[in-house]
Amino acid sequence: MNYGNDNLEKRKKHVASKKNMKKKRVGVRFFKALIICLILVMVIGAGSVAYCAKRIIDNTPTVTPADVKPSGMTTFVMSKDGTILEKFYKSGSNRVYKSIDEIPEYLANAFIAIEDERFHEHNGIDLQGILRAFVKGVTSGGFSEGASTITQQLIKNNVFPNFVEEKDFYDKVERKLQEQYIALQIEKQMTKDEILEAYMNTINLGQGCLGVQTAAKRYFNKDVSQLTLSECAVIAGITQNPTANDPVVYPETNARRRKLVLGNMLKQEMIAQEEYDEAMADPVYDRIVASPPVEDTEPYSYFNDEVYAQVIEDLQVRKGFTEAQAYNAVLSGGLTIVSTQDMWIQQICDEEVANESSYPFGTEYGLEYALTVTRTDGTVENYSKEMLAEFLRTTYGKEYPLVFSSQEDAYNALTAFKTAIGYVDGDMFNERIDITPQPQVSVVVMDQYTGEVKAMVGGRGEKTSSLALNRATDSTRQPGSCFKILSAYAPAIDAYGYTLATAIPDEGPFKYEGKNQYANNWDGVYLGSARVRYAIEHSMNVCALNTITDIGPENAYEYLLNFGFTTLVNNDNEDYPGFSDAQQPTALGGITRGVYNLEMTAAYAAIANGGTYIKPILYTKVLDHDGNVLLDNSVPDSHSVIKDTTAALLTSAMQDVMTIGTGGDAHLDRMPAAGKTGTTEQSTDLWLSAYTPYYTASVWGGYDCNKPMNNISQNWHKTIWRNIMNRIHESYPYKDFTMPSTIQRKTICTETGLLATEGCPSLTEYFAPGTIPTRACAGHKVEEKEEDKEKEDGENGDNTGGEGTGGEGNGGEGTGGEGTGGEGTGGEGTGGEGTGETPPPSPETPTTDPSVPAA
Repeated sequence: MNYGNDNLEKRKKHVASKKNMKKKRVGVRFFKALIICLILVMVIGAGSVAYCAKRIIDNTPTVTPADVKPSGMTTFVMSKDGTILEKFYKSGSNRVYKSIDEIPEYLANAFIAIEDERFHEHNGIDLQGILRAFVKGVTSGGFSEGASTITQQLIKNNVFPNFVEEKDFYDKVERKLQEQYIALQIEKQMTKDEILEAYMNTINLGQGCLGVQTAAKRYFNKDVSQLTLSECAVIAGITQNPTANDPVVYPETNARRRKLVLGNMLKQEMIAQEEYDEAMADPVYDRIVASPPVEDTEPYSYFNDEVYAQVIEDLQVRKGFTEAQAYNAVLSGGLTIVSTQDMWIQQICDEEVANESSYPFGTEYGLEYALTVTRTDGTVENYSKEMLAEFLRTTYGKEYPLVFSSQEDAYNALTAFKTAIGYVDGDMFNERIDITPQPQVSVVVMDQYTGEVKAMVGGRGEKTSSLALNRATDSTRQPGSCFKILSAYAPAIDAYGYTLATAIPDEGPFKYEGKNQYANNWDGVYLGSARVRYAIEHSMNVCALNTITDIGPENAYEYLLNFGFTTLVNNDNEDYPGFSDAQQPTALGGITRGVYNLEMTAAYAAIANGGTYIKPILYTKVLDHDGNVLLDNSVPDSHSVIKDTTAALLTSAMQDVMTIGTGGDAHLDRMPAAGKTGTTEQSTDLWLSAYTPYYTASVWGGYDCNKPMNNISQNWHKTIWRNIMNRIHESYPYKDFTMPSTIQRKTICTETGLLATEGCPSLTEYFAPGTIPTRACAGHKVEEKEEDKEKEDGENGDNTGGEGTGGEGNGGEGTGGEGTGGEGTGGEGTGGEGTGETPPPSPETPTTDPSVPAA
């Protein structure tokens, strides 16, 4: 055997080689295991990330192009000629939307140059920008540079407006992933111009400016379409940090941004070198408006108060909006409301209502009051106007404690009240005081042929707040004798065989059915009977009551509903249990709640419109901020209430009211008018609702607290109506009311209403088809009692034609040409030089019935 050294070495090497191989194998296995683990971790991690990402994307809200367009836009009330009449907006909603065509290309390019230079190339996500931001973040140690595209910024502002409230990194990642996913979807649904337009109308540009139009007005006091390149760069430079880049507060910082914007535009070949040089040389900061333009802080007008209310109601009723959605749409939806208001007519109404010479001597002042006292110990006490009134009534014995002879007296009363409730140093008083002149007034002017309200006044005195008490639309007042036409004579002539010649019993006092209560004629005179025309002309209470009794109060009630009144009750209102307006006193305006001036005007406008009621409108259409029609009133709600012949007969009778009857003080200078006066118990409410061939107008007057006015002038509201309508019609050509061709004229006996025979006191009257009397009067006794003589004189004087100019006659050719009947309603009558005594223009006090509300 060879035990030499060589052999020994070989054996050693052999053993060593096996050990090495074993070690190597272990090492390789370990390395492989490590690689596998790393790959496994990476796969699991990637899977987890993918799973989380999928969950985040699955939870992404569904977003449409409408969702990424800005909200919080100003709503404009416009006249038909495009004049801005009012703005509706809430805090944070001063955005004025402009289309891409109205925005300078310079401005659009400026935003692209500074915010998203590859805007036109990417699909919503700029991968190159993301990589650039990542590299810069790694090399600089801070990831401050953003990579959001304009599309993503638009989504962030309008879909994720609460991004500033993100609590942790996960919230930010979640929002970012969803933002990018939505951006990809939106880019498939909107054009680049649509995205850019929405972005420029969304972006916050400092100083409370939302969108480029508001910024252009704030910083340069001009429309965005008029901005120069230099000015566009100033506005685009505000982005990223609107506070730090504010051109008013920090012009140097903004100037650096402006230079960067212009440089990027030059580099990206959006402008030429010459344009760049010219813009850089422009002393643009000298033109910056240091203080914002003075905003019109006047409260809404009474008219626009009602426009606001009507649009909100219509959005709910006609479009199915919730109340919150309707308010948001009006206050921040950027709507355009086309108003029916005629500013010239409105100005006339405002001026005449403000004319102190029209009112009774000795204006008083009414007080509305509320007080909250926070004591030093933190307790809070609230005091209402009713508590103030009770204090003043108890202390001073005043029947109407919230009415004062001067504003100074009102403030003295408040001082006494606050002293009485006690206060110490440190108590905080928060009070609301509203002092208004009394008596008050409301006015509505309406185009009877379209339903368009042309003017509205909700009170006299300075209007101190928006959406305040509007007496034309918010206050229900008793209508008085204006209801005689609507509840009694209109249905009687329309459906129950009455004519203007029908003789109605006039014997008083009138006893109400089932009650030991009575009503009298306002002047205490009873004629035994009176024709419908005469009863309307002189507002005879007993005749109206006999008429509604004859036709049935329930039928009268149905007519009133058709005339558009919404405040009536008939045992169907839980707030007024057991109350019904289907009753006899309704003929005199004695109803449960009262009526609105707007609805009274619309009811009389229905008669002026040939018997067709049109629901009054204050706007013709509402457009959303994209110009789409949201609400359309071009064909307003309408329906027939009475026949055109009925309307014409009532108009003829009410012309007499305005010439020789209770409305004579409102007779117009050069235009025919027809209407009816109304006065409630103790003259707490005064009305005149009347119309011309052009417009219908109603004037209401009274104290807010229902203080009687029977000791002051009863004609001042008629003066206001006459002054308004005279001025409105100055520029209109003379025009008569017209009679339907089917109306016929016949000579009738004024005492019986039958066809006149020899010896009858007679006149010519109008008749609807099928209503001409078929019987002739049997004649009259020669002997007359003195009271019969007075009656005959009065009836004969009711001739508005012939040659007569005395008594109740209108003389001459009657009430107008071919309009209301050729030679007038007297025609062949024997009125001639009638000597009938015209009743004085006193209030037609409706009733002594205590069940009839005074207001």
